[in-house]
Amino acid sequence: MNKSSRLAGKVAIISGGASGCGAAAAHLFAREGAVVAIVDRNREQAETVAAIIRDEGGRASAHHADVSSHEQVRRVIADIQSRHGDADILLNHAGTLIVKPFLEVEEREWDWLMSVNVKSMYLMTQAVLPQMLRKGKGSIVCTSSISAVCATPGEVLYDTTKGACHMFARAIAVEYRDRGIRCNAVAPGFIRTPHGMRELEDLKAMGVDASEAVIIQQQGRLCEPEEVARAALFLASDEASFVNGTQLFVDNGFSAM
Repeated sequence: MNKSSRLAGKVAIISGGASGCGAAAAHLFAREGAVVAIVDRNREQAETVAAIIRDEGGRASAHHADVSSHEQVRRVIADIQSRHGDADILLNHAGTLIVKPFLEVEEREWDWLMSVNVKSMYLMTQAVLPQMLRKGKGSIVCTSSISAVCATPGEVLYDTTKGACHMFARAIAVEYRDRGIRCNAVAPGFIRTPHGMRELEDLKAMGVDASEAVIIQQQGRLCEPEEVARAALFLASDEASFVNGTQLFVDNGFSAM
């Protein structure tokens, strides 16, 4: 693995790191010198990503957990800490979506998506933050979305979770800035991942125009997962030492229109 030194000597925990942008970040962070701990519900995929990183000369471990579960989060963070020491970086990437007319959203669906997309950030950050505070520094990056500021029909629930993600990053930054902690959000547009392609198909099924022509008008083309990973890398690295409480949009101007 051809390593540089942007994350040399750092321990990075990535939730939802087994596929899509999370996996892209795991590979990139490892190439930049970090020890990467991948946390995901998909044990097999997480182990595959970690094995590829190790085969390429990087350092990575795979950990199975549902990050919306307090007990599982505490267990997995303790395991990672025992293996790698205190964390320097936390990428709260785990998340999913529901595309559905608002009046058809069931309470159990609302609670479930809030748990996966929002509660998971709370649980992971609360478990990892004490490690960073011991070091006197740390970087937390939360994966948000253009959906935090640009509403889409059929995505009232999803948009709400991502709006919470924006405010979570800002509030953590304000509360812990003076103790050496940075917390930012990366906010992608429509992405070429299985998650992103499913979103477009679900929108089309609802009658929303999510055609290639519309994507081109909104953001030029689909965003690649590696482009999101590079933005997360910047926020995680010391190069962003004075960037705190912000949202970095990776959307080629979608949110600026």
